[in-house]
Amino acid sequence: MAEWPKTMRAALAAMVPPEPRYPQPVQENRPAARNILGTFAYHPALAQAFFTFNGHILRATTLTERQREMIVLRVAAVRSSNYEWAQHICMAHDAGLTDEEIARIAFGPEAPFWTDPDAALLQAVDDLINDGVVGENAWSRLRADFDTQQLLDLLFTVTAYDGLARMSRSFELDLDDDLRPAPSD
Repeated sequence: MAEWPKTMRAALAAMVPPEPRYPQPVQENRPAARNILGTFAYHPALAQAFFTFNGHILRATTLTERQREMIVLRVAAVRSSNYEWAQHICMAHDAGLTDEEIARIAFGPEAPFWTDPDAALLQAVDDLINDGVVGENAWSRLRADFDTQQLLDLLFTVTAYDGLARMSRSFELDLDDDLRPAPSD
């Protein structure tokens, strides 16, 4: 981080939305995302614009933190983005998702034991990534439980993390050292 341009360090401040609904994610003993942030450091102006957007997704969304992390992990699973998946496991736990639920996210909306709103949320992710639009079935189920702001936040959370998954895979980002499993003796 010390080698990043000053404009990149300033861009990181854009992650704080003007009216956050949620606290700053836990930083202590958490992955620092150095590889993805280091890639953004090559383009501080883009980083600042994206971080403003992502700050809303992370801290000002009208979705619950649990719903947001379900969406992020489902995008990571569908896009086979190991980097994104690994980055968000801690946040998913912080948002109240259990290990069992996290495992089911990888299997998608057809996995057993989802509530209808959770299954519809995961189906919407699949629909958006595969078809570019939420299918009629998922959309009608979502409309029963989510207001328009929440639906917009859903659409743009998928968009943001689909973009990050594409970036991490295209740049072939390695897992950060703090995401790698400890070597076994």
